[in-house]
Amino acid sequence: MNIILHITQNKEWEKAKNLGTYCSNTLESEGFIHCSTLTQVIGSANRFFKDQKDLVILKIDVDLVNSEIRYEGAAANNLFPHIYGELNIDAVTQVIDLESDNNGFFVLPEELVN
Repeated sequence: MNIILHITQNKEWEKAKNLGTYCSNTLESEGFIHCSTLTQVIGSANRFFKDQKDLVILKIDVDLVNSEIRYEGAAANNLFPHIYGELNIDAVTQVIDLESDNNGFFVLPEELVN
């Protein structure tokens, strides 16, 4: 399975499940939903979500995503996946709690290590 990951607040995911699609605020402001690869997700979490609570990682099967996915970024060796359009919730294969340590930093959840 080819996967990408997206970090969001649990309440936003719960809202998306009721709507049937997920649409982050970046889709409206930047034109796409930010995602990460497995090697990028914790760096992204610590950079953009430090000290935030009630976060989840959406594990997304790229083969099930109905919208366009583009790999883009500033450095050629560090391309980030972006979803251009809403994310259909049936492409999310797992929702994993993202918790920080006592210093507010995140580590890779065990569910993603295997």
